[in-house]
Amino acid sequence: MRSLDRRWTLALCLVGAACASVPSAPSSESPLDRAAEEYVRLTLAVGSHDPLYVDAYYGPAAWAEAAKREAVPLRDIATRSQNLIQRLDSMASPLDVQGAQRRRFLLLQTRTLEARVGLLLGEKHTFDEESQMLFAAQAPRYAEAEFLAIHAQLEKLLPGPGPLSDRVEQFNLRFVIPKEKLTEAFDAAIAEARRRTAKYVTLPKNETLRLELVSNKTWTGYNWYQGNATSLLQFNVDLPMFAAKALSVGAHESYPGHHVYNALLEQHLVRERGWVEFTVYPLFSPQSVIAEGSADYGVDLVFPDAAEFLEKTIFPIAGLNTAEVRRYVEVDALQRRLVHADIEAARQYLDGTLTAEQTRDYLVKYRLNGRDRAAKYVTNIDALRSYVINYGFGRDLVAQFVDRQTGPNASSEQKWRAFEALLSSPMLPPDLVEQQH
Repeated sequence: MRSLDRRWTLALCLVGAACASVPSAPSSESPLDRAAEEYVRLTLAVGSHDPLYVDAYYGPAAWAEAAKREAVPLRDIATRSQNLIQRLDSMASPLDVQGAQRRRFLLLQTRTLEARVGLLLGEKHTFDEESQMLFAAQAPRYAEAEFLAIHAQLEKLLPGPGPLSDRVEQFNLRFVIPKEKLTEAFDAAIAEARRRTAKYVTLPKNETLRLELVSNKTWTGYNWYQGNATSLLQFNVDLPMFAAKALSVGAHESYPGHHVYNALLEQHLVRERGWVEFTVYPLFSPQSVIAEGSADYGVDLVFPDAAEFLEKTIFPIAGLNTAEVRRYVEVDALQRRLVHADIEAARQYLDGTLTAEQTRDYLVKYRLNGRDRAAKYVTNIDALRSYVINYGFGRDLVAQFVDRQTGPNASSEQKWRAFEALLSSPMLPPDLVEQQH
């Protein structure tokens, strides 16, 4: 097994940092430790105003209790965050690779925290400005021609009269997992995803998760990370759950997705390094580009044989006819490639170019969603706004990063190694972008 030091050094070498030997953790509190505590307290303070902001926290309970009790006004949080940014900016850059990366992480995360506070105070920005401020990333504009080229491939797979969106929806409805079989299907997919992930990634010995089916949510699946390498996975049954979702949503939320990302950060950065800043995960931050992008990328990494696994495992559990499983997987793969339409729809909606109804119609026309699914997605945009870039665009960034590190003829093991290094480190979106020299 690779040691933490070797894994860490690989992760930092990948982004062009000096690959010196990695020193041991400091024995006494440092200026960065104090800055990290202030960052956590500020994040919890924002969470007292914004119920969506703190996605996970497993640090000192007293800090969370103090945040609720004190209810620091937003303008005071803004002032404190500005002061922390100034401290981090003026701090002498640590000589060791880990310390330098840690300082960069805290600085960028605090800057985006300040931006979130500004939005909560009423600042208005365009979709692109907002995504850059919150996530340190800005998705390109996607032309309708990109979506129509994918539509042309779907037309060949699903020929016939009427709108393509109707044909795709009716075809997918033939592959719905019955509600009474959902738990069994997700259990099977997640168990296999864990087995495959564990071949390449050293998981914490005590890691575990549990699954719940829920309703009345805007999302399809959610991972509630609870610390101690433990996750609660919830899957929403409001809309029909298509067979491929057992793989794509199941792996995204578990292995090698959110559960693995959070568990590795806790193991290597919190427990082994004592970096308290990773006990909190602010949803509207650059971390989400890595979290969502890696979770989406991980689906194809762990299930390159999706058709075979569906045919042998998920379809029999769901009582589905396997005769068309290959065509179904082709259709699903093409539909997943339309994910950029989600971003374009959100951009135009939040910038005021499209109304809510027009956005729903856009998603039906270009994303090929059913009307109910499209309407629910508009509700999701209302709640999460520019967060939607973190899926399709985040996946693009992660895929490009892994490809650059491993080369065009990389083996699965090489890709998994680069992927694990990413998940075990404090990398953020700027680290994934190829540097121009």
